[in-house]
Amino acid sequence: MTNEPLTAYNWKRYPETADFVKGRIEAFCKQSPLLGKFAQDLNGRTGTRLLDWVDHFELHWSEELEDTLSRLGYEAVSGSTVQLYQHPAAHFPAIQASSSTGESVYLRVESVVDFLAVHQYSLQLPIEGDFGSAVRHRLAFQENGVELHVIERHGVPIEGSAAVFQPDLKDLLYHSETFRLRNRDFSDETAGFEHTESLIKAAIEDLGVDRTCDLFFFAERAYWQQRNEVARIQKARQDSMGLGWANHDHHTFRSSRNHFWRLISVLELLGFQLRERFYAGKEAGWGAQVLEHRTTGVVIFADVDLAPEEVAQDFAHEPLPHISELGTVGLWCRLHGEAFLQAGMHHLECQFDFDAARDQLAEENAVKTMKPFTDLPHLRQAFTAGEIWPVKEERLQSLLKDGLITAEEADKFRTKGAIGSHLEILQREEGFKGFNQTGINDIILETNPLKMQQK
Repeated sequence: MTNEPLTAYNWKRYPETADFVKGRIEAFCKQSPLLGKFAQDLNGRTGTRLLDWVDHFELHWSEELEDTLSRLGYEAVSGSTVQLYQHPAAHFPAIQASSSTGESVYLRVESVVDFLAVHQYSLQLPIEGDFGSAVRHRLAFQENGVELHVIERHGVPIEGSAAVFQPDLKDLLYHSETFRLRNRDFSDETAGFEHTESLIKAAIEDLGVDRTCDLFFFAERAYWQQRNEVARIQKARQDSMGLGWANHDHHTFRSSRNHFWRLISVLELLGFQLRERFYAGKEAGWGAQVLEHRTTGVVIFADVDLAPEEVAQDFAHEPLPHISELGTVGLWCRLHGEAFLQAGMHHLECQFDFDAARDQLAEENAVKTMKPFTDLPHLRQAFTAGEIWPVKEERLQSLLKDGLITAEEADKFRTKGAIGSHLEILQREEGFKGFNQTGINDIILETNPLKMQQK
Protein backbone atom coordinates (compact mmCIF):
# COMPACT_ATOMS: atom_id res chain seq x y z
CA MET A 1 0.00 0.00 0.00
CA THR A 2 1.28 3.50 -0.84
CA ASN A 3 0.68 6.85 0.81
CA GLU A 4 -2.16 7.46 -1.64
CA PRO A 5 -4.83 7.43 1.14
CA LEU A 6 -3.16 10.53 2.60
CA THR A 7 -3.86 12.54 -0.55
CA ALA A 8 -6.86 10.76 -2.11
CA TYR A 9 -9.35 13.27 -0.72
CA ASN A 10 -8.24 16.58 -2.14
CA TRP A 11 -11.22 18.65 -1.00
CA LYS A 12 -11.63 21.81 -3.02
CA ARG A 13 -13.21 25.22 -2.42
CA TYR A 14 -16.17 26.52 -4.42
CA PRO A 15 -16.41 30.29 -3.86
CA GLU A 16 -18.94 30.90 -6.63
CA THR A 17 -21.26 28.21 -5.29
CA ALA A 18 -20.90 29.63 -1.78
CA ASP A 19 -21.87 33.07 -3.07
CA PHE A 20 -24.98 31.58 -4.68
CA VAL A 21 -26.06 29.83 -1.46
CA LYS A 22 -25.39 32.86 0.72
CA GLY A 23 -27.18 35.03 -1.81
CA ARG A 24 -30.30 32.90 -1.50
CA ILE A 25 -30.23 33.13 2.28
CA GLU A 26 -29.73 36.91 2.20
CA ALA A 27 -32.57 37.32 -0.30
CA PHE A 28 -34.91 35.20 1.81
CA CYS A 29 -34.05 37.16 4.97
CA LYS A 30 -34.67 40.45 3.17
CA GLN A 31 -37.95 39.21 1.71
CA SER A 32 -39.13 37.86 5.07
CA PRO A 33 -38.37 40.11 8.06
CA LEU A 34 -39.51 37.27 10.30
CA LEU A 35 -36.81 34.99 8.86
CA GLY A 36 -34.30 37.83 9.09
CA LYS A 37 -35.12 38.29 12.78
CA PHE A 38 -34.80 34.55 13.34
CA ALA A 39 -31.34 34.52 11.72
CA GLN A 40 -30.30 37.50 13.85
CA ASP A 41 -31.51 35.80 17.05
CA LEU A 42 -29.79 32.61 16.01
CA ASN A 43 -26.46 34.36 15.75
CA GLY A 44 -26.88 36.39 18.93
CA ARG A 45 -28.07 33.52 21.13
CA THR A 46 -26.11 30.54 19.81
CA GLY A 47 -23.12 31.94 17.91
CA THR A 48 -24.22 30.08 14.77
CA ARG A 49 -25.36 31.16 11.32
CA LEU A 50 -28.57 30.23 9.54
CA LEU A 51 -26.37 28.54 6.94
CA ASP A 52 -25.05 26.15 9.59
CA TRP A 53 -28.52 24.63 10.03
CA VAL A 54 -29.94 24.52 6.49
CA ASP A 55 -30.93 21.00 5.43
CA HIS A 56 -32.10 22.03 1.97
CA PHE A 57 -33.82 24.75 -0.05
CA GLU A 58 -36.95 24.42 -2.13
CA LEU A 59 -36.76 26.86 -5.04
CA HIS A 60 -38.98 27.71 -8.02
CA TRP A 61 -37.63 25.51 -10.78
CA SER A 62 -36.58 26.67 -14.22
CA GLU A 63 -34.14 25.67 -16.93
CA GLU A 64 -32.05 28.67 -15.95
CA LEU A 65 -31.81 27.48 -12.33
CA GLU A 66 -30.97 23.95 -13.49
CA ASP A 67 -28.19 25.28 -15.72
CA THR A 68 -26.87 27.45 -12.88
CA LEU A 69 -26.77 24.55 -10.44
CA SER A 70 -24.94 22.35 -12.94
CA ARG A 71 -22.40 25.09 -13.57
CA LEU A 72 -21.87 25.46 -9.81
CA GLY A 73 -21.07 21.77 -9.35
CA TYR A 74 -24.46 20.46 -8.25
CA GLU A 75 -25.62 17.15 -9.72
CA ALA A 76 -29.08 15.66 -10.12
CA VAL A 77 -29.82 12.93 -7.56
CA SER A 78 -30.69 9.69 -9.34
CA GLY A 79 -33.73 7.81 -8.09
CA SER A 80 -35.36 10.85 -6.52
CA THR A 81 -39.09 11.33 -7.15
CA VAL A 82 -38.62 15.10 -7.29
CA GLN A 83 -36.14 17.38 -8.99
CA LEU A 84 -33.30 17.34 -6.50
CA TYR A 85 -29.70 18.47 -6.77
CA GLN A 86 -26.78 17.93 -4.40
CA HIS A 87 -23.11 18.94 -4.50
CA PRO A 88 -21.08 15.71 -4.32
CA ALA A 89 -17.73 17.27 -3.39
CA ALA A 90 -18.58 20.08 -1.00
CA HIS A 91 -20.53 21.03 2.07
CA PHE A 92 -23.61 22.81 0.67
CA PRO A 93 -27.36 22.38 1.24
CA ALA A 94 -29.32 20.30 -1.24
CA ILE A 95 -31.68 22.14 -3.58
CA GLN A 96 -35.09 20.80 -4.53
CA ALA A 97 -37.91 22.00 -6.77
CA SER A 98 -40.53 23.85 -4.73
CA SER A 99 -43.72 21.94 -4.05
CA SER A 100 -45.70 25.06 -3.10
CA THR A 101 -46.31 28.58 -4.34
CA GLY A 102 -43.54 29.87 -2.11
CA GLU A 103 -39.85 29.10 -1.74
CA SER A 104 -38.60 27.38 1.39
CA VAL A 105 -35.72 27.03 3.78
CA TYR A 106 -35.68 23.70 5.62
CA LEU A 107 -33.93 23.97 8.97
CA ARG A 108 -32.29 20.79 10.30
CA VAL A 109 -32.97 20.24 14.03
CA GLU A 110 -32.71 17.31 16.42
CA SER A 111 -36.39 17.50 17.34
CA VAL A 112 -39.21 19.25 15.49
CA VAL A 113 -41.30 19.12 18.66
CA ASP A 114 -38.59 20.86 20.70
CA PHE A 115 -38.26 23.59 18.08
CA LEU A 116 -41.99 24.25 17.84
CA ALA A 117 -42.40 24.17 21.64
CA VAL A 118 -39.76 26.90 21.99
CA HIS A 119 -41.02 29.20 19.27
CA GLN A 120 -44.80 28.81 19.59
CA TYR A 121 -45.53 30.02 16.05
CA SER A 122 -49.19 30.77 15.41
CA LEU A 123 -49.64 28.14 12.69
CA GLN A 124 -51.47 25.12 14.11
CA LEU A 125 -50.54 22.34 11.70
CA PRO A 126 -49.84 18.66 12.29
CA ILE A 127 -46.29 17.43 12.11
CA GLU A 128 -45.75 15.37 8.97
CA GLY A 129 -44.32 11.98 9.90
CA ASP A 130 -45.53 9.57 12.57
CA PHE A 131 -44.04 9.30 16.04
CA GLY A 132 -40.67 7.61 15.69
CA SER A 133 -40.44 8.19 11.94
CA ALA A 134 -37.03 8.63 10.39
CA VAL A 135 -38.20 11.96 8.95
CA ARG A 136 -40.52 14.47 10.58
CA HIS A 137 -41.12 18.04 9.43
CA ARG A 138 -43.52 20.94 9.64
CA LEU A 139 -44.02 24.41 8.30
CA ALA A 140 -43.04 26.88 11.03
CA PHE A 141 -44.07 30.14 9.36
CA GLN A 142 -44.58 31.77 5.98
CA GLU A 143 -44.20 35.40 5.05
CA ASN A 144 -44.08 37.20 1.72
CA GLY A 145 -43.63 34.02 -0.29
CA VAL A 146 -40.89 32.60 1.96
CA GLU A 147 -41.50 29.55 4.14
CA LEU A 148 -39.43 28.25 7.05
CA HIS A 149 -39.82 24.53 7.66
CA VAL A 150 -38.14 22.48 10.37
CA ILE A 151 -37.07 18.92 9.73
CA GLU A 152 -35.47 16.13 11.72
CA ARG A 153 -33.76 13.19 10.04
CA HIS A 154 -32.74 9.95 11.68
CA GLY A 155 -30.55 7.87 9.42
CA VAL A 156 -32.05 8.84 6.10
CA PRO A 157 -30.72 11.10 3.32
CA ILE A 158 -32.91 13.68 1.63
CA GLU A 159 -33.51 11.53 -1.45
CA GLY A 160 -34.58 8.52 0.65
CA SER A 161 -37.38 10.15 2.63
CA ALA A 162 -40.28 8.49 0.86
CA ALA A 163 -39.56 4.79 1.42
CA VAL A 164 -37.95 4.41 4.82
CA PHE A 165 -38.48 1.44 7.09
CA GLN A 166 -40.76 2.35 10.01
CA PRO A 167 -39.52 0.61 13.16
CA ASP A 168 -41.67 -0.60 15.99
CA LEU A 169 -41.75 2.15 18.62
CA LYS A 170 -40.98 -0.30 21.40
CA ASP A 171 -37.87 -1.46 19.55
CA LEU A 172 -36.82 2.13 18.97
CA LEU A 173 -37.20 3.09 22.63
CA TYR A 174 -35.58 -0.12 23.84
CA HIS A 175 -32.41 0.29 21.78
CA SER A 176 -32.22 4.01 22.50
CA GLU A 177 -32.30 3.22 26.20
CA THR A 178 -29.77 0.40 25.77
CA PHE A 179 -27.26 2.72 24.09
CA ARG A 180 -27.77 5.48 26.65
CA LEU A 181 -27.27 3.08 29.58
CA ARG A 182 -24.66 0.74 28.10
CA ASN A 183 -21.94 -0.45 30.42
CA ARG A 184 -18.70 1.32 29.51
CA ASP A 185 -16.45 0.36 32.41
CA PHE A 186 -14.69 -2.95 31.73
CA SER A 187 -11.45 -4.15 33.28
CA ASP A 188 -10.97 -6.08 30.04
CA GLU A 189 -11.54 -3.53 27.29
CA THR A 190 -11.78 -6.25 24.65
CA ALA A 191 -14.91 -7.44 26.47
CA GLY A 192 -16.18 -3.87 26.38
CA PHE A 193 -15.88 -3.70 22.60
CA GLU A 194 -17.51 -7.12 22.23
CA HIS A 195 -20.37 -6.11 24.52
CA THR A 196 -21.01 -2.90 22.57
CA GLU A 197 -20.81 -4.76 19.28
CA SER A 198 -23.48 -7.18 20.50
CA LEU A 199 -25.77 -4.26 21.39
CA ILE A 200 -25.24 -2.72 17.96
CA LYS A 201 -25.94 -6.00 16.14
CA ALA A 202 -29.17 -6.47 18.10
CA ALA A 203 -30.28 -2.95 17.21
CA ILE A 204 -29.42 -3.41 13.53
CA GLU A 205 -31.56 -6.55 13.42
CA ASP A 206 -34.58 -4.56 14.66
CA LEU A 207 -33.94 -1.09 13.22
CA GLY A 208 -31.50 -1.40 10.33
CA VAL A 209 -27.99 0.00 10.12
CA ASP A 210 -28.77 3.65 9.47
CA ARG A 211 -31.31 4.14 12.25
CA THR A 212 -29.03 2.27 14.64
CA CYS A 213 -26.15 4.60 13.78
CA ASP A 214 -28.32 7.65 14.41
CA LEU A 215 -29.42 6.34 17.82
CA PHE A 216 -25.91 5.33 18.81
CA PHE A 217 -24.38 8.76 18.18
CA PHE A 218 -27.22 10.55 19.90
CA ALA A 219 -26.21 8.54 22.97
CA GLU A 220 -22.50 9.27 22.43
CA ARG A 221 -23.14 13.01 22.33
CA ALA A 222 -25.23 12.78 25.48
CA TYR A 223 -22.47 10.90 27.34
CA TRP A 224 -19.79 13.37 26.22
CA GLN A 225 -22.03 16.30 27.14
CA GLN A 226 -22.56 15.17 30.72
CA ARG A 227 -18.77 15.00 31.12
CA ASN A 228 -18.06 18.46 29.67
CA GLU A 229 -19.32 21.70 31.22
CA VAL A 230 -18.83 23.80 28.09
CA ALA A 231 -20.85 21.27 26.13
CA ARG A 232 -23.72 21.70 28.56
CA ILE A 233 -23.45 25.48 28.30
CA GLN A 234 -23.52 25.50 24.51
CA LYS A 235 -26.22 22.84 24.33
CA ALA A 236 -28.42 25.04 26.55
CA ARG A 237 -27.76 27.98 24.24
CA GLN A 238 -28.77 25.97 21.20
CA ASP A 239 -31.76 24.46 22.99
CA SER A 240 -32.95 27.98 23.75
CA MET A 241 -33.67 28.10 20.01
CA GLY A 242 -34.96 24.52 19.89
CA LEU A 243 -32.07 23.19 17.82
CA GLY A 244 -30.10 20.52 19.69
CA TRP A 245 -26.76 19.34 18.23
CA ALA A 246 -27.93 19.22 14.61
CA ASN A 247 -24.97 21.46 13.65
CA HIS A 248 -22.42 18.75 14.46
CA ASP A 249 -19.48 18.58 12.07
CA HIS A 250 -17.49 15.62 13.40
CA HIS A 251 -17.06 13.39 16.45
CA THR A 252 -13.55 12.52 17.68
CA PHE A 253 -12.57 9.25 19.35
CA ARG A 254 -9.13 8.61 20.78
CA SER A 255 -7.98 5.01 20.75
CA SER A 256 -5.11 2.94 22.05
CA ARG A 257 -3.02 1.16 19.45
CA ASN A 258 -4.19 -2.16 20.83
CA HIS A 259 -7.85 -1.50 20.14
CA PHE A 260 -7.75 0.77 17.09
CA TRP A 261 -8.70 -1.97 14.64
CA ARG A 262 -11.60 -2.92 16.92
CA LEU A 263 -12.84 0.68 16.94
CA ILE A 264 -12.75 0.83 13.13
CA SER A 265 -14.47 -2.56 12.90
CA VAL A 266 -17.40 -1.44 15.06
CA LEU A 267 -17.71 1.83 13.13
CA GLU A 268 -17.80 -0.08 9.86
CA LEU A 269 -20.48 -2.32 11.34
CA LEU A 270 -22.50 0.88 11.86
CA GLY A 271 -22.13 1.70 8.17
CA PHE A 272 -19.16 4.07 8.16
CA GLN A 273 -16.80 4.25 5.20
CA LEU A 274 -13.14 5.24 5.33
CA ARG A 275 -12.22 8.69 4.07
CA GLU A 276 -8.86 10.47 4.24
CA ARG A 277 -6.03 9.69 6.64
CA PHE A 278 -3.94 12.09 8.64
CA TYR A 279 -0.33 11.79 9.67
CA ALA A 280 1.41 14.71 11.34
CA GLY A 281 4.96 13.39 11.14
CA LYS A 282 7.53 11.55 13.25
CA GLU A 283 7.79 14.26 15.89
CA ALA A 284 4.05 14.33 16.48
CA GLY A 285 3.75 10.56 16.74
CA TRP A 286 0.06 10.29 15.95
CA GLY A 287 -2.25 9.67 13.03
CA ALA A 288 -5.95 9.59 12.33
CA GLN A 289 -8.49 7.89 10.13
CA VAL A 290 -11.50 9.92 9.02
CA LEU A 291 -14.74 8.00 8.46
CA GLU A 292 -18.09 9.20 7.12
CA HIS A 293 -21.61 7.83 7.39
CA ARG A 294 -23.44 9.13 4.38
CA THR A 295 -27.05 8.72 5.46
CA THR A 296 -26.69 10.22 8.95
CA GLY A 297 -24.04 12.80 8.03
CA VAL A 298 -21.92 11.72 11.01
CA VAL A 299 -18.17 12.14 10.44
CA ILE A 300 -15.59 10.49 12.72
CA PHE A 301 -12.01 11.47 13.50
CA ALA A 302 -10.34 8.36 14.95
CA ASP A 303 -6.97 9.26 16.55
CA VAL A 304 -4.17 6.87 17.44
CA ASP A 305 -0.43 6.94 18.21
CA LEU A 306 1.34 6.03 14.99
CA ALA A 307 4.94 5.42 13.89
CA PRO A 308 6.20 6.86 10.54
CA GLU A 309 6.49 3.50 8.79
CA GLU A 310 2.92 2.53 9.75
CA VAL A 311 1.19 5.25 7.78
CA ALA A 312 1.73 3.32 4.53
CA GLN A 313 0.00 0.19 5.85
CA ASP A 314 -3.71 -0.38 6.34
CA PHE A 315 -3.50 0.76 9.97
CA ALA A 316 -7.28 1.00 10.17
CA HIS A 317 -7.62 -2.78 9.83
CA GLU A 318 -4.28 -4.36 10.66
CA PRO A 319 -3.55 -4.71 14.40
CA LEU A 320 -0.80 -2.34 15.49
CA PRO A 321 2.09 -3.91 17.43
CA HIS A 322 2.95 -2.91 20.98
CA ILE A 323 5.41 -0.03 21.36
CA SER A 324 7.22 0.95 24.54
CA GLU A 325 6.36 4.67 24.52
CA LEU A 326 3.10 6.57 24.70
CA GLY A 327 2.24 9.55 22.57
CA THR A 328 -0.45 12.13 23.31
CA VAL A 329 -3.32 9.86 22.27
CA GLY A 330 -2.02 6.73 23.98
CA LEU A 331 -1.36 8.53 27.26
CA TRP A 332 -4.86 10.04 27.22
CA CYS A 333 -6.33 6.55 26.80
CA ARG A 334 -4.24 5.12 29.64
CA LEU A 335 -5.34 7.97 31.92
CA HIS A 336 -9.04 7.98 31.05
CA GLY A 337 -9.85 4.84 29.08
CA GLU A 338 -10.88 4.23 25.49
CA ALA A 339 -13.00 7.04 24.05
CA PHE A 340 -15.38 4.39 22.75
CA LEU A 341 -15.80 3.04 26.26
CA GLN A 342 -15.01 4.65 29.63
CA ALA A 343 -13.80 8.07 28.54
CA GLY A 344 -16.33 9.07 25.94
CA MET A 345 -15.48 11.28 22.99
CA HIS A 346 -12.46 13.55 23.14
CA HIS A 347 -14.44 16.30 21.46
CA LEU A 348 -17.44 17.17 19.36
CA GLU A 349 -16.89 19.78 16.69
CA CYS A 350 -19.85 21.86 15.53
CA GLN A 351 -20.31 24.56 12.92
CA PHE A 352 -20.46 28.13 14.15
CA ASP A 353 -19.88 31.76 13.41
CA PHE A 354 -16.31 31.42 14.70
CA ASP A 355 -15.83 34.89 16.20
CA ALA A 356 -19.38 35.20 17.54
CA ALA A 357 -19.30 31.83 19.28
CA ARG A 358 -15.93 32.43 20.95
CA ASP A 359 -16.82 35.98 22.00
CA GLN A 360 -20.23 35.05 23.37
CA LEU A 361 -18.95 32.08 25.34
CA ALA A 362 -16.20 34.24 26.83
CA GLU A 363 -18.41 37.23 27.68
CA GLU A 364 -21.53 35.41 28.86
CA ASN A 365 -20.08 32.28 30.44
CA ALA A 366 -16.36 33.01 31.02
CA VAL A 367 -15.49 30.12 28.69
CA LYS A 368 -11.94 30.31 27.39
CA THR A 369 -10.87 28.99 24.02
CA MET A 370 -7.40 27.86 23.09
CA LYS A 371 -5.39 29.58 20.37
CA PRO A 372 -6.95 28.73 16.98
CA PHE A 373 -5.05 25.92 15.28
CA THR A 374 -6.62 26.74 11.93
CA ASP A 375 -7.28 30.31 10.84
CA LEU A 376 -7.70 30.22 7.08
CA PRO A 377 -10.19 32.05 4.88
CA HIS A 378 -12.11 28.81 4.29
CA LEU A 379 -11.60 27.01 7.61
CA ARG A 380 -11.30 28.21 11.21
CA GLN A 381 -10.96 25.87 14.21
CA ALA A 382 -10.30 26.21 17.92
CA PHE A 383 -10.79 24.08 21.02
CA THR A 384 -12.41 25.39 24.15
CA ALA A 385 -10.16 25.05 27.19
CA GLY A 386 -9.97 21.39 28.17
CA GLU A 387 -12.25 19.84 30.76
CA ILE A 388 -10.09 18.48 33.59
CA TRP A 389 -11.00 14.97 34.69
CA PRO A 390 -9.85 13.13 37.83
CA VAL A 391 -7.67 10.09 37.19
CA LYS A 392 -8.34 6.77 38.91
CA GLU A 393 -5.56 5.54 41.17
CA GLU A 394 -5.42 2.15 39.48
CA ARG A 395 -4.65 3.84 36.17
CA LEU A 396 -1.80 5.83 37.73
CA GLN A 397 -0.40 2.68 39.32
CA SER A 398 -0.55 0.87 35.98
CA LEU A 399 1.35 3.70 34.27
CA LEU A 400 3.94 3.75 37.04
CA LYS A 401 4.37 -0.01 36.89
CA ASP A 402 5.01 0.16 33.14
CA GLY A 403 7.49 3.04 33.60
CA LEU A 404 5.44 5.38 31.40
CA ILE A 405 5.22 8.28 33.88
CA THR A 406 7.34 9.38 36.83
CA ALA A 407 6.24 9.48 40.45
CA GLU A 408 6.19 13.27 40.24
CA GLU A 409 3.96 13.20 37.16
CA ALA A 410 1.68 10.67 38.81
CA ASP A 411 1.34 12.90 41.87
CA LYS A 412 0.35 15.87 39.71
CA PHE A 413 -2.26 13.80 37.90
CA ARG A 414 -3.48 12.54 41.29
CA THR A 415 -3.93 16.01 42.74
CA LYS A 416 -4.76 18.11 39.67
CA GLY A 417 -6.37 15.63 37.30
CA ALA A 418 -5.66 15.44 33.55
CA ILE A 419 -7.06 17.17 30.51
CA GLY A 420 -10.07 15.25 29.25
CA SER A 421 -12.42 16.69 26.62
CA HIS A 422 -13.27 19.79 24.61
CA LEU A 423 -15.90 21.43 22.46
CA GLU A 424 -14.43 22.43 19.13
CA ILE A 425 -15.60 25.57 17.35
CA LEU A 426 -15.42 25.45 13.57
CA GLN A 427 -16.44 27.69 10.69
CA ARG A 428 -16.44 26.43 7.11
CA GLU A 429 -16.51 28.59 4.01
CA GLU A 430 -16.75 27.92 0.27
CA GLY A 431 -18.09 24.42 0.82
CA PHE A 432 -14.74 23.06 2.02
CA LYS A 433 -15.25 19.55 3.46
CA GLY A 434 -11.69 18.79 4.56
CA PHE A 435 -9.48 19.53 7.53
CA ASN A 436 -6.16 21.21 8.22
CA GLN A 437 -3.51 18.56 7.65
CA THR A 438 -0.70 20.63 9.23
CA GLY A 439 -2.11 22.91 11.91
CA ILE A 440 -3.91 20.07 13.64
CA ASN A 441 -0.59 18.69 14.88
CA ASP A 442 0.00 21.74 17.04
CA ILE A 443 -3.29 21.41 18.87
CA ILE A 444 -2.83 17.67 19.45
CA LEU A 445 0.52 18.40 21.10
CA GLU A 446 -1.12 21.15 23.16
CA THR A 447 -3.62 18.62 24.53
CA ASN A 448 -0.91 16.24 25.74
CA PRO A 449 -1.68 15.65 29.45
CA LEU A 450 2.02 15.88 30.38
CA LYS A 451 2.44 19.18 28.58
CA MET A 452 -0.58 20.57 30.38
CA GLN A 453 1.19 19.80 33.69
CA GLN A 454 3.92 22.27 32.75
CA LYS A 455 1.52 25.20 32.54
